[in-house]
Amino acid sequence: MNDTIIRNIGALILPKKSDRPLKGKEMDELEIIEGAMIVIKDGQVVYRGAATDEYEASEELDASGMIASPALVDPHTHVVHGGSREHEMSLKRQGVDYLTILEQGGGILNTVEQTRKATHQQLVDKASKSITRMIQHGVLAVESKSGYGLDRENELKQLKVSREISEKFPVTMRHTFLGPHAIPKGADGDAFLDDMINLLEEAKDYADFADIFCETGVFTIEQSRKYMEAANALGMRVKIHADEIDPLGGLELAIEQNAISADHLVAASEAGKKMLADTDTVAVLLPGTTFYLGKDQFADARGMIENGGAISLATDYNPGSCVTDNLQMIMAIASLKLKMTPNEIWNAVTVNAAHAIDVDKGTLEAGDQADIVLWDAPNHEYIPYHYGVNHAHTVIARGQVIYRQPGLEPIR
Repeated sequence: MNDTIIRNIGALILPKKSDRPLKGKEMDELEIIEGAMIVIKDGQVVYRGAATDEYEASEELDASGMIASPALVDPHTHVVHGGSREHEMSLKRQGVDYLTILEQGGGILNTVEQTRKATHQQLVDKASKSITRMIQHGVLAVESKSGYGLDRENELKQLKVSREISEKFPVTMRHTFLGPHAIPKGADGDAFLDDMINLLEEAKDYADFADIFCETGVFTIEQSRKYMEAANALGMRVKIHADEIDPLGGLELAIEQNAISADHLVAASEAGKKMLADTDTVAVLLPGTTFYLGKDQFADARGMIENGGAISLATDYNPGSCVTDNLQMIMAIASLKLKMTPNEIWNAVTVNAAHAIDVDKGTLEAGDQADIVLWDAPNHEYIPYHYGVNHAHTVIARGQVIYRQPGLEPIR
């Protein structure tokens, strides 16, 4: 593989590499080098820092004053699913809440029906479009959940599709078994949960993590603990959809079970938020979901950070409650609604997001894989400021340019 030098970088964004997620005040620390360059050899970073004449390469890329950063990491998506649910938009406009839609056979259960009907190839084709858009928006590491099968055949089908997608694209993926995502219509919750626990042994051949939806009308704290303990006993790391609507204590349970992440957390308790400082469990916040559902209460990012916790951000891309592939949009919502600083936001979508799914991504130290984005922006604050558009000009995966926005001239 040819050596490459990226020259004339206006500003280089460098999240701090660490063996644990950044917590509390650390989240507002971000090294930025102006007038920088990056040297790549065999797909890895050799040098990143101030411009120098010490290096030569067979290929040079002129950044033309654009900013550069590690590629983004999206640590919570439901990218593999059948169908769509645009018809639910009218129900939401009428003020029908999510749990009511779910009770009426909509929501997750609607997507379950469409996912079960879809063939393996249809799911691959649909997910490929979403992954392509994520890459075009600067994301090169993605977590992909099952959860729209709710039976052995279709949960494994989703996980197998997810694995195939990871081989098809130059993107690092983690795969999560979310069998207990909802209770099938007419099923007994305890009996269904036992079925999903029994499926863990087989699912772990395809999944990196086990997840459960702990919420009113879905699975209780006691049921969630039973599932997480079973997954832990099999050597699977656990995640949890926690405290999205009601404060059930899901965050506390995540910390008790040494979960790699606790996700949503809009209704997390004060006690739970204080516990974050003493754990490496990452709070994965999904403000796009709150925004899309038209709710006023967002997760308390400031409280979590000020209590010394580690947080990251994700799209929660799914067909019902957050229909976006654009992590940059989530960065803007985090600024506007979570009151996060630009530095905190960048750390939340790079290094901390990487810790939330256990991937060695989100930094650009020597030896790191050269997953890099050149941004058509004058500085790092501009991207969450100018929302709703794609600022990713050039995406570099493993040292190779895989996407360049057509016809776009960099800002001078």
